[in-house]
This record gives sequence, C-alpha cells and structure tokens, in this order.
Amino acid sequence: MNAIGYFEIQSSNPSREIEFYKNVFSWNFIREHNVPIEYYRIETNGINGGLLQRPARIPELNFGTNAFTCSIQVDNFDETANKILANGGQVAMAKFAIPKRCYQGYFIDPDNNVFGLFEVNENA
Repeated sequence: MNAIGYFEIQSSNPSREIEFYKNVFSWNFIREHNVPIEYYRIETNGINGGLLQRPARIPELNFGTNAFTCSIQVDNFDETANKILANGGQVAMAKFAIPKRCYQGYFIDPDNNVFGLFEVNENA
C-alpha cells in the first residue's frame, strides 16, 4: 500500500483529450455519471486513471510543470489525511465518493504540489 495506483489528467476540453489519448495510446474512456464533476475512467494496459474537466485556468507556459496528477492508494483515507494536515499539507479538494469504487480527495504539499489520495471501498 501507499504506492501510486492511479493517475489523472485535467482537461479544458475533455472530448479533445479523449480523442488524443484514444488515438495515440488506444486507451478506453468510460464516463462516470455519479461523480460530482465531469469525469471519465481511463482503462490502460497498466495503471488505470481518470480524465476530468479542469477546475481552474490552464497554467501559462514557462510557469512550471503542467502535468498529470498521481493518486496514492492508502488503507485508510481519513487517517492518512490527518497525517498530511499534521505535516503541513492542505486540502485541495475534500474527500468524495466514486460510487462502489473508492473515496478520493486531493491535497497540496508544503511546496504547493497537488496529489490525490484514494481508499478502495466498494461501499463508497
């Protein structure tokens, strides 16, 4: 546990990026309608991921890395979230359920890097 187990791509135009990644890597995209944001699961031949509607402006070029967000799989979301906060981290997006799959949330480390956290839980 505590390994990177999921990645996410933010997109200002999800249909464009879906076509791009389908055509380049043959990834499969599945729309998740029960998630509080526009969200697509990505099935690959390796680590699976997701694509979501970008919640903020696209960072300008030369203003740092604009990259995929990795999510770390943990045994206990709440316990790990408390450790993050106790060690100087911040909540970027509060915990939410991806129904029948997991609990997901996002945090910011002390250097303002965003990362995801998830706990697999079929009761989510």
